[in-house]
Amino acid sequence: MRLLPREEKFFDQFEAQAALILKASSVLAEACHKGPERLAAAAVRVDEIEREGDVIVREIFTRLNQTFITPLDPEDIHQLASCLDDCIDIIEDVAHCLDAYEIAPIPEPIPAFCDLLESCAKSLALAFAALSNDKPVLQFCHQVDVLEDQADTVHRKAVAELFKTGDAIRVMKLKEILDLLEAATDACADVCDVLQTVMIKNG
Repeated sequence: MRLLPREEKFFDQFEAQAALILKASSVLAEACHKGPERLAAAAVRVDEIEREGDVIVREIFTRLNQTFITPLDPEDIHQLASCLDDCIDIIEDVAHCLDAYEIAPIPEPIPAFCDLLESCAKSLALAFAALSNDKPVLQFCHQVDVLEDQADTVHRKAVAELFKTGDAIRVMKLKEILDLLEAATDACADVCDVLQTVMIKNG
């Protein structure tokens, strides 16, 4: 039995949004691993990806206003699209802060954090691919929750270590970046919370 209709384009657009989150997080992680000289180009590329995401969000909202019968409650479609958009926006903020603050060298917690964010994005992409193909979704949401818990641990440890250093300006810059990275993983988890609620409502 099909849980949700597949003919609606909303699911394809959600999947496209999730793919962009993964692309943006991968660009960010790669730049952080390769060094500060890659950050400017990464910020530009993430900007481009974010604009692609904005186009999809506008298309979703336009389609929502024009569709009489939707596969999900309209408020759920709006919330999913908005939460997915938040993920890309925060990743864009991280990329710009890393570039603008000229963080060099990039301290180890940041690439590790970016790897966790990329893993969250991969699980998110798999969740929406499963949704589009009427496959089980909740296992991927659980993966995101586990990764988000790991990210919280990395954040707490990194911030604690940060305040042991004496350079107040660098501490402020890195604290903001770490907070944004945590917010990005939290945003991925927020998407999964909404998605799980949607699945329960429509189950």
